[in-house]
Amino acid sequence: MRQRAVTRVLAGAFLAILAACSSTPQVSRVETQDKPTGAPYDRVLVIALFESFDSRRYLEKEIVKILSARGVNAVASTSLMDTRTPATRETFLAMVEELDSEAVLVTQLASLETTAKMKDMNPEVTYNVRPTWYFNVWSVDQTEYVEPKGLQLKGKLVIASQLYSAKTREPVWAIEAKSKLKVNYDQFRDYSIFVKEAEAVTRRLISDGMVR
Repeated sequence: MRQRAVTRVLAGAFLAILAACSSTPQVSRVETQDKPTGAPYDRVLVIALFESFDSRRYLEKEIVKILSARGVNAVASTSLMDTRTPATRETFLAMVEELDSEAVLVTQLASLETTAKMKDMNPEVTYNVRPTWYFNVWSVDQTEYVEPKGLQLKGKLVIASQLYSAKTREPVWAIEAKSKLKVNYDQFRDYSIFVKEAEAVTRRLISDGMVR
């Protein structure tokens, strides 16, 4: 029971910050429907499904930024809702209808593996050297500053993305992107993970001809 509780705490920590110090995501699996209806798409609703609303908003923002720079009319779902809005199928279908979206890009957590260990944090040593009355003899004072041990988390993160046709409501494209993670438990969140994930998803989305 104790091990399960620890696992839940670690998973929650990663979900909250989507991890720091991540490697560049590697696309490991791609599924593309032959000549999907309406592709390439011009109007796309972008949805990220994570436990943290901020994490959803950050990733959607970065994906929209890249697609918009290409002239795609991309809209982040979090720009049309707040933390009190239920993240349900009905909510997103209403957005699709309001925006007249041609496609919906959904990104979510596929799997997360974490390990943890205690690690010495920033040990420092200072020396104060003074001469003595004796030839070639020195007095040395050594002071060590050692912070309390901290918890270091490592893991493997797999993010899955699917593109749905708004007309057929069926998936027409899907990928999985893997990242290796390393972060101290008390480390401030690193926003670059959202940029890297957005670049990995949109790069393949564009190269596969799913958007204009």
